[in-house]
Amino acid sequence: MTAERRIERHQLPYYLKVFNRITDKPMGYIGNISRDGLMLISPWPMLVYGRFDMRLKIPQDDHLSFVDFAAVCRWTCEDVTPGSFDSGFELIDPPVEYHELIDVLRHYFAFPAQAASA
Repeated sequence: MTAERRIERHQLPYYLKVFNRITDKPMGYIGNISRDGLMLISPWPMLVYGRFDMRLKIPQDDHLSFVDFAAVCRWTCEDVTPGSFDSGFELIDPPVEYHELIDVLRHYFAFPAQAASA
């Protein structure tokens, strides 16, 4: 099963951290992700209807590759964790690399069929 993994467990936080593409400052972490959007968990509330240029930094061998995308914040609310906020984003024309990442994460977190029947 380890040979099938595309993302090593110790690298997963790199995939989940979201950066502002313009300033390269961290914005927060992905709490939920889909083909059309994501939920960001952040120490700040996001501007509803604001457009954000975002970046995911993906470690690959000896370098980082980037998945850049734009998204509009549709909602924000205080998280159950004090000092944290949840914000929902709708992606604007997500790149192919974003969809590939979704597929890899879906495979990574899926339970193998044979393990379910055991």
